Amino acid sequence: MADEIHKTRAPDGTTHTTTIIDREPRRGGGLGMGLILLVVLAVAGFFAFQFLANDSAETGAITEAAQKVGDAAQNVGDAAQDAVK
Repeated sequence: MADEIHKTRAPDGTTHTTTIIDREPRRGGGLGMGLILLVVLAVAGFFAFQFLANDSAETGAITEAAQKVGDAAQNVGDAAQDAVK
């Protein structure tokens, strides 16, 4: 990092000073990468919750079907008991 100061004097005696400041380039990539990562995580979370909701609905449907099969078997057993009497 080198600063340069140039002074020039005009023939009428006035001076003009030019200062050149050499700085490192700014790196704003961290903020952009952070935002991209946040968006990717949000999208991944959305799809994960959708998958879990579908899995829960499927489990609920299977449980309900199994309960209905169990109830039907109970009804058949009750009918068989009534027929024997």
